[in-house]
Amino acid sequence: MSTIDDKVFDATPEGDEPELKRVLGPKLLLLFIVGDILGAGVYAVTGTMAGTVGGLVWLPFLLAFIVATLTAFSYLELVTQYPQAAGAALYAHKAFGIHFVTFLVAFAVVCSGITSASTSANVLAQNLFGGLVINGWMSMPGQGAVTAVAMGFMLVLAAINLRGVGESVKFNVVLTLVEMTALCIVIGVGFSVIAQGGGNFAEITVFTDSQDKGLFLAVTAATSIAFFAMVGFEDSVNMVEETQNPERIFPRTMLTGLGIAVILYMLVAVSVVTVLTPTELEGIREAEGAALLEVVHKGSPDFPIDKVFPFLAVFAVANTALINMLMASRLIYGMARQNVLPRSLGKVLPERRTPWAGIAFSTVLALGLIWYVTSDPDSNVVANLSGTTAFLLLCVFTVVNVACLVLRGKRDPNRQVFFTSPGQLPLVAALLCAFLAGPWVGRPVIQYQIAGGLMAIGVVLWFITWLITRRNNTRTGEPVGMQNVGKDDRLPPLPPGR
Repeated sequence: MSTIDDKVFDATPEGDEPELKRVLGPKLLLLFIVGDILGAGVYAVTGTMAGTVGGLVWLPFLLAFIVATLTAFSYLELVTQYPQAAGAALYAHKAFGIHFVTFLVAFAVVCSGITSASTSANVLAQNLFGGLVINGWMSMPGQGAVTAVAMGFMLVLAAINLRGVGESVKFNVVLTLVEMTALCIVIGVGFSVIAQGGGNFAEITVFTDSQDKGLFLAVTAATSIAFFAMVGFEDSVNMVEETQNPERIFPRTMLTGLGIAVILYMLVAVSVVTVLTPTELEGIREAEGAALLEVVHKGSPDFPIDKVFPFLAVFAVANTALINMLMASRLIYGMARQNVLPRSLGKVLPERRTPWAGIAFSTVLALGLIWYVTSDPDSNVVANLSGTTAFLLLCVFTVVNVACLVLRGKRDPNRQVFFTSPGQLPLVAALLCAFLAGPWVGRPVIQYQIAGGLMAIGVVLWFITWLITRRNNTRTGEPVGMQNVGKDDRLPPLPPGR
């Protein structure tokens, strides 16, 4: 395969193209990171984890935080060394310089966004119907209605995306505060039950082996599930060109954001196991995204907050899905403009100036995913989609950690080093991420099938594009698939939308 010329990811923009405005200080960056991590994750996986390990549901969150933090160290070393908004694909290029590897990393990130948004759509539908049921407005519908709402929500996201969404840091602050408020309600309900002498605080040390896996395998499986709730911190590296003095403020801010997230998650886990009985914990595995709703409903039956909470959850989850679909459609657009996906996927609406082809492609994939995982009545929809997201990102994180080690040997000795991951932690993080991605953690085969199917679609499109571009460039001698790339590392920008 051809290699990418270094000018493709040159760190210094040339010409008169303006740089992005650096509007993010430490506080806004922290809220962005926390808001990106919080959201659909904790709503989606807590029930499945509780059904796997019982009262020890807090432990997988802690272990997932440790693995995520080790990987964050590698991201911080790389983002301070290469402060450009291209993330994992940039690091893979700098380390390996192989066009196909860079594409695989970028498309895996795209697929993770689509599977994450599909997860969010199902969680949103479950919480929406849960709120309607709690308020007495309807009885709980069947899976068909939940699937229909989830797919309808994806179409609504596509319509919003097509119209054009002005991304505002201040709006992200509002959404983050809503997300934190919803989780604080769960925590408040749990500790209120404890203060009133209800619940059973001792349950947090009780391991329930409902699947006969044994402690190690059960906790490992739950940790691989919990990883879905800890992702999002890596998206912040794409904001580096809009951050003030990123080399200095990124390390402390990212680690602080991860710390805040895991504290909230562990407190939520404690609330779940103290409010719900062991029998309910076993049964809640099939509740999928409704676990936290059940805690609020049972813990405060006479307090109207349980009637409001589901809709707060819907708001938080919708935000996660929208961000993921925005990211996926823009990456597809960028790769099409770089001639690594068919050029037709880079088409833009002439008036709205939004990437309609990328939006349509990502939406069709999301709808197909939702239909595929719900076609099996025995399938745990949320668990399979969230697990696929975690698997894809664990693979990306493995590559990033290895890239961190490789790039240490290429570092300019005269360049100032702002942050270095201690010792061989990138190697430890790479091994842990690879371990959690493997089948030995009990990951269902369907998750590998979903991930493999999505990546296969991308590879087929890439190969077709490569053949076409190779034929067109035979006489020019240009690198295959890269002749339209700009001289800096950023994807070709969309014209301003309305």
